[in-house]
Amino acid sequence: MEPGATLAIEGGARASARRDACMDEAATIRAAQSGDAEAFERLVRSYDQQVLRLAMNLLRNPDDAHDVYQETFLRVFRNLGSFRFDCSFSTWVYRIATNLCLDLLRKRKVRRTEPAAVETGEGVMDRLEAVPEARPAGDPQRAALNGELRAVIEKALDGLTPRERTVFELRHYQGMRLKEIGEALGASEEAAKNCLFRATQKMRQALGEFL
Repeated sequence: MEPGATLAIEGGARASARRDACMDEAATIRAAQSGDAEAFERLVRSYDQQVLRLAMNLLRNPDDAHDVYQETFLRVFRNLGSFRFDCSFSTWVYRIATNLCLDLLRKRKVRRTEPAAVETGEGVMDRLEAVPEARPAGDPQRAALNGELRAVIEKALDGLTPRERTVFELRHYQGMRLKEIGEALGASEEAAKNCLFRATQKMRQALGEFL
């Protein structure tokens, strides 16, 4: 079989798999809307880690992140009947989660007041220490550089507005397209693009010596 034909078959198989996944999710959503508790649990399992990761990265506070996580799926449960498939279900869930995070970030106003250390089951730990090293820890110089870079990134993220930080997170950590980000924020794709540009410029300026 020609390589081109093989690629075409593989591409068609992937497209078919995506269609099947969308159809399966739509059926699960409709079942959950009809009161099927097991179907709703499947929906939660499909998105719980993404929502929690989003909240953790944006809020940098485990208690706040878990509160947002719980409130997100509580609102999903309460409002599932109003979901009309006019956008993807993932966009709808992200819209709820991001709005909750934005509301909390606005209430804080000064996010730098967040404590640098958190209480864990193993004692007090610096937030940055929870981030895994990109390289083996056998090189003290590289480990020191990684730690310095993480601190600079943390400070740079603090310099973003809540909306900029949210857009930056959704694009670079969640891998969402600008159109989806705009939908999640109730804005246009162009507005999301402009917000991402501002956030990227600020990050580049703050990280200049590391780029």
